[in-house]
Amino acid sequence: MYIFKNGRTITFDEKNPYLENGAVVVEGDRIIDVGNSLDLEKKYPGAELIDAKGRVIMPGLINSHMHIYSSFARGMKITNPTRNFDEILENLWWKVDKNLTLEGTKYSAYATYMDCIKNGVTTVIDHHASPFHLKGSLRTIAEVAKEIGIRASLSYEVSDRDGEKIAEEGIEENIDFIKWAKEENSDMIGAMFGMHAAFTLSDETLEKCKKAMEPYDNGYHIHVAEGYTDLKNSLEKHGKRVVERLKDFGIFREKTIAVHCIHVNEQELDIIKNSGSSVVHNPESNMGNAVGRSPAVEMINRGMEVGLGSDGYTSDMLESYKVANILHKHHLSDPTVAWGESPRMLFENNRKIVKKQFNCQVGILEKGGKADIIIMDYLPHTEMNGDNFYSHILFGMSGRGTVTTMVNGKLVMKDRVILTVDEEKTLAKAREVSKEMWKSFK
Repeated sequence: MYIFKNGRTITFDEKNPYLENGAVVVEGDRIIDVGNSLDLEKKYPGAELIDAKGRVIMPGLINSHMHIYSSFARGMKITNPTRNFDEILENLWWKVDKNLTLEGTKYSAYATYMDCIKNGVTTVIDHHASPFHLKGSLRTIAEVAKEIGIRASLSYEVSDRDGEKIAEEGIEENIDFIKWAKEENSDMIGAMFGMHAAFTLSDETLEKCKKAMEPYDNGYHIHVAEGYTDLKNSLEKHGKRVVERLKDFGIFREKTIAVHCIHVNEQELDIIKNSGSSVVHNPESNMGNAVGRSPAVEMINRGMEVGLGSDGYTSDMLESYKVANILHKHHLSDPTVAWGESPRMLFENNRKIVKKQFNCQVGILEKGGKADIIIMDYLPHTEMNGDNFYSHILFGMSGRGTVTTMVNGKLVMKDRVILTVDEEKTLAKAREVSKEMWKSFK
């Protein structure tokens, strides 16, 4: 049993959102009590105490769209043009994934998961690609997640861009992993059916995906209308907009994640909303790739469930939170927007997305919830209370301020030291593997 004590405690529980001198009691993988520090220390004598020393205790963060392998692009030399999104895909990301071996997949997972933990992220929903070393890639990532001690939902992005045979292997990889995760029956490892994007998927491949998924209720994880190419391809080749075309193949269902949704119209948004699917906004990636601004604020105002992801751009979800806040203000020339929508994406809707995937409660400090807890090294300059803590998070905190991370009742980092693997040794190996990967580029 643990007691996280003596912290300014942000619970995200509407009934009791903030405690000035709060404590959280953990037994097994669950939170069994939340309240005043002094009261809970007396109530649970003998528990191991984790003293926040007046800093902030809050739930672990969630990244609802990640590309773990993207960590191996850090510092990589790009020799071909990247003047638009199509060239960015062709000359950066598809170059990385084509050269990923299983060992590369494994060590990119180690590196990214450790980075997540050090940024206070305890749950990751990932979208993987390694077309020439595909078989077993999701199990490889899952085994690393189990060793590190992080919660992860995984899928493989099926695409026709490397040929029919590899597309079929991608379908098989998704289904094999869905079956494996079902047998595992764990709320630490989840499975979805991944697809790249409509413009790299033929009708024949979409039909194969649909048929393969008929026995399962898992959601699809797919990029939707991220770049204009996706819309242009759909209109010219199929006479339909992206969402309309994907709807014909049953892609939109309750557990589906439609990532980006930038080049969409109102009718398409209605299709997604009525299906119960979630949308994930990735502000930094969208800005970096210059693909346009997501109508995330408008989607939320329509009652849609919009979460927040990083798309591999960063592991720091508080950084993404800050960018989401200012991006929409800037684009709409309205300083009043995104104050409510940005925290709703990260702290409320991401929690709902995870609940669909894992059928457990994370992202909130309440009795019965999963013990995913972080301590942030933040001492406020001004009064912090239940009415203004979102402002303190926005302007005062960053992911790298995480000092202690617990996932599912297990301490995985304490005082900035990863407890489950040797960080320095593992990253040294990751640098070796990534360097060899870069050498193989053509």
